[in-house]
Amino acid sequence: MKILLVDDDAFLRDMYAIKFTENGHQVDAADSAAMALRKFEHDQSFDVVLLDMIMPGMSGVELIAALKEKFPVAGTKYIVLSNQGQDDDIEQATKAGAVGYIIKAETVPSDVVTQVVHLVQK
Repeated sequence: MKILLVDDDAFLRDMYAIKFTENGHQVDAADSAAMALRKFEHDQSFDVVLLDMIMPGMSGVELIAALKEKFPVAGTKYIVLSNQGQDDDIEQATKAGAVGYIIKAETVPSDVVTQVVHLVQK
């Protein structure tokens, strides 16, 4: 699976990238929504965009909407990985097109890998 991991927290971004790579997945990372958009302009072959909700410049929901608008046939699945776990946050992400919502504080990194794989296979 080819994953674009979007998170402004370098420690978390690196930790999740290592976990996914250890499990045989190809990972590219972006530290902002703007960087994620630039990466998508050059490569739309990502199976998954795993993204945070709160980032500078553009929220996760706004990023999903922008990617879906600019690259409507990419076939990419969007999964939120965030500490924002209010019902309203989850609802907004789902309406934007997220197929899953994982709360960082409630999930160890190895379980994040398992959940993402499960969500992609649905």
